Amino acid sequence: MSITMPARHFLDHAATSPLRPEARDALVRNLHLSNPSGQYATGREAKRVLEESREEVAEILGADPIEVVFTSGGTEADNLAISGLYFMRSGSKIVVPGIEHDAVLKSCQHLEKEHWAELQQVPVNSDGRIDLDQLPELDRRDTALVTCMWANNETGAIQPIEQLAEIASAAHVPLHVDAVQAIGHVPVNFHDSKATTMAMSAHKFGGPRGVGALLVRREAKLVAHNRGGGQERGLRSGTQDVASAAGMAAGLRAAVADLEADAQRTRELRDDLLRAIASIDGALIHTTEPSLPGHIYASFPGAEGDSLIMLFDAAGIDCSTGSACSAGVNRPSHVLLDMGVSESDARSAIRFTLGWTTTQDDIDAVKNVLADTVARARLAGMA
Repeated sequence: MSITMPARHFLDHAATSPLRPEARDALVRNLHLSNPSGQYATGREAKRVLEESREEVAEILGADPIEVVFTSGGTEADNLAISGLYFMRSGSKIVVPGIEHDAVLKSCQHLEKEHWAELQQVPVNSDGRIDLDQLPELDRRDTALVTCMWANNETGAIQPIEQLAEIASAAHVPLHVDAVQAIGHVPVNFHDSKATTMAMSAHKFGGPRGVGALLVRREAKLVAHNRGGGQERGLRSGTQDVASAAGMAAGLRAAVADLEADAQRTRELRDDLLRAIASIDGALIHTTEPSLPGHIYASFPGAEGDSLIMLFDAAGIDCSTGSACSAGVNRPSHVLLDMGVSESDARSAIRFTLGWTTTQDDIDAVKNVLADTVARARLAGMA
């Protein structure tokens, strides 16, 4: 006897977005290509595709082609930027908000533990945005770098990058921006941002997994992580994955082709779900404007986030708690704790993130089970 599985409704685009057809086609079309460093016809063909992909990414994001350094994804890009900038500076201070992704936080903490970095945390307001009035004083003699995400991966809160960049630029201190969640979802222009470096990851906007890029201003100096053949401006030696680079460029082009209209469509679907969440007794909504168009982060006090995830999963809905997991032990979101949310309320948080594949059917599926799911999770209680 066959068992019919419930239809799945994917609402975890912040974790990974399904591969776009344009990205898939470009990836498959170029899988046969040779080593782009080869000095023969097949190598030159691979080099041509690689450089055309670099040029396309640069054009879309307001950068020069030489400023696009291909990486394995956002985590590598963040690590390369932070350590690369730190080791080029005489100062030891790193200015970093506590709401950053672990790719940034743990890179900074490693430098603090192993290389005498002094971390200076930027406080955030209750809405999850950095408080520029409490920004530590920036001095190029002792401040190695400032790092701040464009948009938060949990709440979706867009940060005041433009104002922060002005402050960092005036102090002649390099600024790294983790734009992993933003690129492909809101307009991003590297040169206009005044950032020194900027991280991106293809699979967040429908490109292939395992590829990303670090945008590095042509005048910026970074220390490389690895040594080798000198590919990617000497910052990321190793044979490049040409097919994935082509897939990333195609996915990015598709993502920004009608960005404003798609963002409006996504925002309308998100707002529909937000109204349903707000109708639940005691619900706390942590996503406020300005934010990414597809993010919803909310707490349902009295319910464990893990219980909510399992119940939604059983109903065919993919979503997440948004909290870090280490060795199988779930912890309250460090983002919410930094925002002043209580530990118990942070433990009851759940994240829905919408994207290019989201439909009204997906939203209706959540709305249909939302009240019952929260009630059942609350009945199970807190661990």
